[in-house]
Amino acid sequence: MLDALVMDRVSFVKLLIENGMNMNRFLTVSRLEQLYNTQEPTNSVLYHLLENVKQVIAPSKIKLKNHLPAEYWISLIDVGLVIEYLLGGAYSSTYTRKRFRALYRNISGKHKSGKENMGQFNKLSVGRRTQLEKEDSGSSDAEMNELPLFTYSFSDLFVWAVLKRRQKMALFLWQHGEEVMARAVAACKLYRSMAYEAVLANMGDSTIRQSNLELFLCTSREFGQLAVDLLDDAFRQDETMAMKLLTYEMKDWSNFTCLQMAVSSGLHHFVSHSCTQMLLTDLWMGRLNMRKNSWFKIILSILLPPAILMLEFKSQAEMSHVPQTPESLQFDRESGTHGDVDNGHTSMVTSSSHCDMEKGPEHIISQDMPWTRKVYEFYSAPVVKFWFHTMAYLAFLMLYTYTVLVKIGPEPSIQEWLVIFYISTTALEKVREVLVSEPRKLSKKLEVWFSEYWNALDFIAILLFFGGFVLRCHDPDLRIVGRIFYCLDIIFWYLRLLDLFTVHQHVGPYLTMLTKMTTNMFNVVIMMAIVLVTFGVSRKAILSPEEPPSWTLARDVVFEPYWMIFGEVYAGEIDACADNQPCPPGSFITPFLQAVYLFVQYIIMVNTLIAFFNNVYMSMKSISDKIWKCNRYRYIMTYQGKPWLPPPFIVFSHLTLSIASICKPQPRKYEQDKQCGLKLYLSYEDLKKLHDFEEECIIAYFHKKNQNLHLQSMIFTERQNHLTTHFSKCNHIVKRRMSVVRCQVFYFNDPLFKSLKNFAPSRYPVRICSWICKWLFKIIIVKTFCNLGLTFD
Repeated sequence: MLDALVMDRVSFVKLLIENGMNMNRFLTVSRLEQLYNTQEPTNSVLYHLLENVKQVIAPSKIKLKNHLPAEYWISLIDVGLVIEYLLGGAYSSTYTRKRFRALYRNISGKHKSGKENMGQFNKLSVGRRTQLEKEDSGSSDAEMNELPLFTYSFSDLFVWAVLKRRQKMALFLWQHGEEVMARAVAACKLYRSMAYEAVLANMGDSTIRQSNLELFLCTSREFGQLAVDLLDDAFRQDETMAMKLLTYEMKDWSNFTCLQMAVSSGLHHFVSHSCTQMLLTDLWMGRLNMRKNSWFKIILSILLPPAILMLEFKSQAEMSHVPQTPESLQFDRESGTHGDVDNGHTSMVTSSSHCDMEKGPEHIISQDMPWTRKVYEFYSAPVVKFWFHTMAYLAFLMLYTYTVLVKIGPEPSIQEWLVIFYISTTALEKVREVLVSEPRKLSKKLEVWFSEYWNALDFIAILLFFGGFVLRCHDPDLRIVGRIFYCLDIIFWYLRLLDLFTVHQHVGPYLTMLTKMTTNMFNVVIMMAIVLVTFGVSRKAILSPEEPPSWTLARDVVFEPYWMIFGEVYAGEIDACADNQPCPPGSFITPFLQAVYLFVQYIIMVNTLIAFFNNVYMSMKSISDKIWKCNRYRYIMTYQGKPWLPPPFIVFSHLTLSIASICKPQPRKYEQDKQCGLKLYLSYEDLKKLHDFEEECIIAYFHKKNQNLHLQSMIFTERQNHLTTHFSKCNHIVKRRMSVVRCQVFYFNDPLFKSLKNFAPSRYPVRICSWICKWLFKIIIVKTFCNLGLTFD
């Protein structure tokens, strides 16, 4: 098996697997490292990625001149760092975790066999073997006794095939084992990241880089389409099981869910699928069972809490496919209403009090939900949190607007104190979001948090407000500066309203278009700025030759030319000598310069910008709905993780969480789960059923694909036979028509030649007669074939 994998013999690997080869027993740490260290001319991308990873993560400890040593030995820890680098975000590879590192060191100590461990991260000076050495009998026995560390061996081999650019082997390994859909999504992201790195890598000439780019992007699209097709087939077979495939926790993939990986990979077709959107809708509404006027019912229930008891809620069986937050899981543990809980995993088989086990979970036994559970489920729904936070935010904006519009006093007013308290609690909530985010390192947490545009905007708004508050509390001279800070800061808080409108299905796509237009118009704006500065400098220099040095010159250069773009031409200043005042030398040139400037800027550049916006709008209009569906995940996860109380009352939620963590500390595993986001916790039996369902789907998918190929082959064969019969008929008709033409030619040729010979004088050569005969022959042939075509039609 090892030789077949090294030599990329897919057929031989398939033969061994079909004959009962156990990959879990075969794959060990040493064998997997041997596979990664096989010398090939195609693994230069892997070495380039490893160089980038080592330079980024520990630049002070790693001193590389240009490349890794020629004999460098790649360890699984190195591979884990490369995977984290390619997948990005909060992904944490299994190979880089503490538990794996400890086991890896123990195994490496047993298999040194004359060489030190060459895969440690901080030992870059140790060389790699140019060829795989044959192991002696002692090391072979030790390897046979080595415990496998891989839960799903096909997943590890699949990642190896992807990183080693063995597309056929990767496609074959993808069909086997568990977590097939997650592997397809991960491969899509890995190949896309490798395509980006292939462009930046200095490997060969531009032709080779372009070839690598096209190969990686093509393979990425192939695996992305496989993931979508598999999800579509699973959704057709069983909607509930297909939704579970999207949100169950995958231990070998950094405790991510398949949906979470698809969103981070930017797989829009996958996220916009009907199965995913139905799941997101269920997540957004929670257990609330509303169809019409949901916003009115929610707002009324927020304002009048007793109305919550009148709302309808979904049963536990109807929500069996919807993932839960760790807080909800803990509430179920304490209340005992969720069913079986075993070792921290929740069985998704509903309890007997909620469904008829003989008829299945579809037949729900009516049972009144306790009022405490109704209140908890109501305030836990993301849609309720959205409306609650939105109402509080609008009230905050009203108070803030009143604060900046009225005269500021020496002491803060009640309205200003409310604004201060709101922004302070909002800042505490942002700190909590950073601390409970998925990455483990604080630097990575901050990087992921600031990668979101709205988070960066909130940070600037909070920082600017507190800067203004500090200045406002000082002496009266700085108080007015603090008020100006307030006036500028409220711009950011009003812009935050746009993020609230992105939830709407019809408004959200337009905001996506505006964002795309704003980010892509940079090149056109730069050209417009160059034209503006060119005219502004020459105009100011001619009209004001005796200006003293001042910073206002920079404003005067661009001020009037900028407003000319919008139609203000300053007609009174076109002729500088109109009022019989002394004219600056060369002032007669400025009208001509202004005419040229307005023609170029107002007619050419502005219309170019409008055409650019129109092009962006048309290109985004077809995919804006798909992009909005992908952004839904971010909105839902944002409000799912928020406390149900909005600022400034959110401080009570923070105090409750702090007191609960101090008085009732949770197990370490629960704390780890709490940082992993929204997911479905399955027992071992349910997980096995889910993997069996996924295996059935992949078998049905390839069976259907083979049937389609066979059907296409039959259609092609039928069409080929039809064309063969068709051409044989054509051949018969052509032969028959040619015989008629031959007879006509023989019939007309000899008399015509004699007539022309007798008619032509002796001074004309005989060749003229032959030339006329040939042309008459061609005319007969053309006419015959025209008749043939009409006959054939």
